[in-house]
Amino acid sequence: MSASRPLFTIPAAPLVPILGLDEGFPIHRIFCVGRNYAAHAAELGNTVDRVAPFYFTKPPTGLVLDGGAIAYPPGTEDYHHEIELVIAIGAPAFKVSADDAMKAVFGYAVGLDMTRRDLQNAMKEKQRPWDIAKAFEDSAVIGAITPASAFEPAAQRISLLVNDDLRQEGHLSDMIWSVPEIVSHLSRYYHLTPGDLIFTGTPAGVGALRPGDRLAGAVEGLQPITVTIGPAA
Repeated sequence: MSASRPLFTIPAAPLVPILGLDEGFPIHRIFCVGRNYAAHAAELGNTVDRVAPFYFTKPPTGLVLDGGAIAYPPGTEDYHHEIELVIAIGAPAFKVSADDAMKAVFGYAVGLDMTRRDLQNAMKEKQRPWDIAKAFEDSAVIGAITPASAFEPAAQRISLLVNDDLRQEGHLSDMIWSVPEIVSHLSRYYHLTPGDLIFTGTPAGVGALRPGDRLAGAVEGLQPITVTIGPAA
């Protein structure tokens, strides 16, 4: 037995703009790397090691394009920002080496991993998954993608302003796991495909947000992003 047409339609993830191209980047999946900056891990009372990176995911329909407003999410009283470099995958990659991993990278963007921190802390205490804290509507903000031919991650500054005050600052060279290491390791467990995004972790300085706050995130050499926090949903 097979179905001939959908019973109803569901929202699709938005096409992410690509600098210099008319086409947009369609989204397949969103992966996120946890604790990839030692100072951020320390500020949340966590330790890090070089045994292996770990990951969580967000729904593609939770993606928000730069320049808009997002509602303060329900169920939290401690809603946090996390500024990140985002990798856009543009070619299949499965069990690739770190030396070959960059062949799968289409480009890079600035992103925000929005987090219900109080819910995350509660789940951590109970040793339960973080989904309710990380994977919700409007939980992933992204700017325009810069093709890899025009940007190479090195020691560029990454930063976030909230209401014009500096909240987060670091350098991409502070990442515990580099871009090729992340792509290579993740490809051991997934057939990475064009349209996948990888949020690579955040530097120290995460903090709470309130309705009306204006966020401006940047990575040197990439298109910056802005977003405003709207009233509670």
